[in-house]
Amino acid sequence: MPRSVNSVASRARRKKVMKMAKGYFGRRKNVWTVAKNAVEKGLVYAYRDRRQKKRNFRSLWITRINAGARLNGMSYSQFMGKVNSANIDLNRKVLADLAMNHPEAFKAVVDKVK
Repeated sequence: MPRSVNSVASRARRKKVMKMAKGYFGRRKNVWTVAKNAVEKGLVYAYRDRRQKKRNFRSLWITRINAGARLNGMSYSQFMGKVNSANIDLNRKVLADLAMNHPEAFKAVVDKVK
């Protein structure tokens, strides 16, 4: 009995990967083996960076809160400690937005916890 090969599925699988490689430079966009490796690596980076993005934003928010707190005569750690002890339920994202875009509202929060 001859060997049966599902070339329809194979072609579809390759087309899917080649479509994902669109926009890549050089042979990465049109040579199957190179494109497959590039796409796999890109997917690994995408998976990793979806998690890193959360870390990076938290770090950015902390920096912005620290800057806003220091303008009002406090350090970040003192400010966050007093915010938590005063039971103010604002997360770092909201506090950073206040410090950046609404300094008067942030100052009100600082005055409340002082």
